[in-house]
Amino acid sequence: MKTRLLALWWVTLVAFVCLAPAQQPPAKGILTQAQLKKLMPQDYFFAGITASVQPGMNAGVRFASGKVLLTGLVNTSGYSTAIQQKYQALFLTDSRLKIEGSELPPGAYGCGFVSGKFHVMNLAAEDVLSVAAQHDNKLQRAVPLKFVEQDGGYRFYAGKNFVTLQPE
Repeated sequence: MKTRLLALWWVTLVAFVCLAPAQQPPAKGILTQAQLKKLMPQDYFFAGITASVQPGMNAGVRFASGKVLLTGLVNTSGYSTAIQQKYQALFLTDSRLKIEGSELPPGAYGCGFVSGKFHVMNLAAEDVLSVAAQHDNKLQRAVPLKFVEQDGGYRFYAGKNFVTLQPE
């Protein structure tokens, strides 16, 4: 009797393991607001100050590797005018990126579009990347932040300004 119960237990266990649905990796592509809500921090530390991330004013993408890039508008009212000019959003990536051909390592950054350029700064507000931004006059409805998939990479928009980026 014990042998039959033990055999039945093993058969049940093996069937459960073999028939259980495999954990699917998250799909690549532009993240939904529900996905962003789980990933986006509510506050962000930059240049010695913690500021709130504006709810619903964010965008993100999951690359084929499973790595993620998150951006979100930040309340910059407590920062100096010099920082406010370039710092508009957080920029978090666990993937190495090429932005307009320039390399950016994984990390936590601040970013902004100013005077035809896209600036990325480290957490001490020091410039780490500055590239020419493009302007899309054909864009019908400009939104604060968004990603658009294009040719295996992405366009990152803030309003009608954008840069192209590619994960490595």
